[in-house]
Amino acid sequence: MTAIFLYVTDTLADWECGHVLAELHSGRYFTDPTRRYDLVLCGRTLDAVTTMGGLRLKPDVAIASIDPGAGDLLLLPGADTWLDPAQAPVIAKVKQVLDSDAVVGAICGATMALANAGLLDERLHTSNDLAVLKMFCPGYHGEPFYKNDHAVTDGNLITAGSFAPVEFATQLFRKLGVMSPATLDAWHGLFTTGKPECFYALMASLEKNSTDP
Repeated sequence: MTAIFLYVTDTLADWECGHVLAELHSGRYFTDPTRRYDLVLCGRTLDAVTTMGGLRLKPDVAIASIDPGAGDLLLLPGADTWLDPAQAPVIAKVKQVLDSDAVVGAICGATMALANAGLLDERLHTSNDLAVLKMFCPGYHGEPFYKNDHAVTDGNLITAGSFAPVEFATQLFRKLGVMSPATLDAWHGLFTTGKPECFYALMASLEKNSTDP
């Protein structure tokens, strides 16, 4: 079974990873209904953390010990603590995972940490704003690769701004190949427009998936 390695740290922004966790863990809209993702909580240490929403989370493992492979996801939600020098070992692990076959998803503050470490200097990427990266990330030199989009995919890295959890999830699902194109289009439409016809299209796409050979 594949896994979501969710990095948890104090002040984690709960809403930024909600869609990703719900859909990958439940598999309710997957093309292959038998496919599932285990959720593994990873911390810099094994000490419990408190999210921005007040949830207390206890890491299952230290992030330094994980070894994600093909099909796995290392998920890096935003937090107010990402530019703390104490996160340096975490960034070293992210660099290692980026050099593997696993997918890395970074949103909001996590993109700032990657930028400050030079990991976005030669990759297409986005964040909350280019000016923010230039102001708060002295190690960042990736302006030519910055795209003013809600979410950006470059190889096995997906980046997004804090305001784009749906676009972030959409590009992650596309990269992981868990939904059919019709299902993913309908899912995206439902969560961006709220139109009933998107829900019906979503249900119809699942019926088609179940009848396709």
